[in-house]
Amino acid sequence: MSRRTASIRVGLSSLASVVSGLLLFASFPPRQLWFLAPVGLALLVAVLIRSRGGTPVSKKGGFGYGFLAGLGFFVPLLPWIGVYVGPLPWLALAAVESVYIGLFGVLAVIVGRSRWWPLSIALAWSLMEWIRSSFPFGGFPWGRLAFGQPDGWLLPLASIGGAPLLSFGVALTATGIAAVVAAAVGRRSVGEWSAALAATTAASLVALALVPTLASDDVETGDGAGSGGTTITVAAIQGSVPRLGLDFNAQRRAVLDNHVRETYRLVDDVAAGRTPKPDLVVWPENASDIDPLRNSDAAEEITAASEAVGAPILVGTVLVNDDRTTTNSVIVWNGVDGPGERHDKKIIQPFGEYLPYRSFFRLFSEYADRAGYFVPGTGNGVVHAAGVAVGIATCYEVAFDRALTESVRSGAQFIAIPTNNATFGDTEMTYQQLAMSRIRAVEHGRSVIVAATSGISATVSPRGEVLQQSDLFVPEALTQRIELRDDMTVATDLGAIPEILLCLAAATFLLAAVVGNRRNNPKHH
Repeated sequence: MSRRTASIRVGLSSLASVVSGLLLFASFPPRQLWFLAPVGLALLVAVLIRSRGGTPVSKKGGFGYGFLAGLGFFVPLLPWIGVYVGPLPWLALAAVESVYIGLFGVLAVIVGRSRWWPLSIALAWSLMEWIRSSFPFGGFPWGRLAFGQPDGWLLPLASIGGAPLLSFGVALTATGIAAVVAAAVGRRSVGEWSAALAATTAASLVALALVPTLASDDVETGDGAGSGGTTITVAAIQGSVPRLGLDFNAQRRAVLDNHVRETYRLVDDVAAGRTPKPDLVVWPENASDIDPLRNSDAAEEITAASEAVGAPILVGTVLVNDDRTTTNSVIVWNGVDGPGERHDKKIIQPFGEYLPYRSFFRLFSEYADRAGYFVPGTGNGVVHAAGVAVGIATCYEVAFDRALTESVRSGAQFIAIPTNNATFGDTEMTYQQLAMSRIRAVEHGRSVIVAATSGISATVSPRGEVLQQSDLFVPEALTQRIELRDDMTVATDLGAIPEILLCLAAATFLLAAVVGNRRNNPKHH
């Protein structure tokens, strides 16, 4: 191959890699183009294995193509990071996350030499997602393939193996597509055609087999309550904020007043018969950034609102600790009885709620010291209100598998997601987060109530269907009758086991490939 031909080939492969990332991005909400995810990943896989039978892609080349795909994916996926702090944090995070896709490229090149490459490359993607979701600083799971699939046909896989199995299903479909194309273009043998078709259809067949089980959770009454179960009426309050941006809570009393005002409006609607009386009210994260345990005026407002609506309120608030650190908390506030149980956010956001290596990172951005001094809480993520066990995942926590798995295993009968998206403006972030909540609903077989300060608030059925949804940046109250559940899905029972097995299988293929390569290349001994 001439140098000019090689340069053209590298250029086309690089362009295809970027396009693959853009297709992955396009598959994510608010667009309902979930089917582009396997197509996008298949294109990247095709680049990485394009020369089976020709000049192989090197590990360095695999990293480069993967990194370009990562940039094509994460740069348009994460601009909300930099809305109010400038492009540097956004582009830096996109570049760091792209390194993991580059790592996938390396792994795909290593394990892609065997007959079983459609399976081994899909497993390599699962291994990469686990690493990306775990390291460093606890990981950053945003952009996992599963989180773009709330409307996809593989969604039932989430009820068996959670987000990890759903991501693997999408990846296996992608490698199957790449295998079919490679077999067609390369005129492969019948055996290779069979392996390609098997990889393409395996995940879909399993998902289709699970559809009847998921369909049994259908919303028979149309209002979120299935047949035969205990129900509760829950209201989500979206009070909105006086301004967007990092200083959304500069008028902290105004934010609290907005949520109190919207709760009183709900009281009026109940009195007029326009909406049913709630048994429980959910306020969003940061609804009261005035610590109600230290400020009597805030406590009085919350107490009055709870008494007026005649139900306990889950109040998202910021508590100031004795050492001047802060805790992002959700408190059960029941009228004159005041504060009860609380959930202190356990998985806190690096570079937002706290800043690791603060003295170092402040050298790169004037916004470094705007990061908080929050500390993680403890507990099992469950609070009891109105006689019901409620699983809480506050904002960022919904992205992590372990948060709600622990809550539901600890008895949560439905899930509440208090969140604050006011710091991210009018971006796709809130739609991406809602998609995660829908995946969690299916994963654990629980109704989900999302309460957001500025939107989007929503109610979600156990099969992931959005029953109600608010508009952005407008005060609104959503009231929904939901079914309470005590049973557990297979995914909840298994917890992290499916992801562990996927990663072990990937490591086995990787080890076998390395050993096989050394045997075939004695000079490495």
